[in-house]
Amino acid sequence: MERGVTTVAPRAVRRIAAHAAREVDGVGGEVGAEATVDGASTTLDIRLPVAYPAPIAATVERVRAHLLGRTTELTGLSARRVDITVALSRPEQPKRRVR
Repeated sequence: MERGVTTVAPRAVRRIAAHAAREVDGVGGEVGAEATVDGASTTLDIRLPVAYPAPIAATVERVRAHLLGRTTELTGLSARRVDITVALSRPEQPKRRVR
């Protein structure tokens, strides 16, 4: 009996990667993600909003490590490369009280 092949669509990988990136402290706002799938591996291109005043380099490295683990865990694909472009988020403005 032959075994079937499971394929994971790039759209699914993209959504999983964006969600996984939002799980990391210091990420603020909407994460953009693109993914390509080639056999049992994927390449990720992430647009990452880093919340002010989170340290950029440390946040990016935490996100990269988290994405490598979570992508493999949830899709079975190994991430060959994770490219991250940082977009700074503005600090949240205090909400005004109306009197």
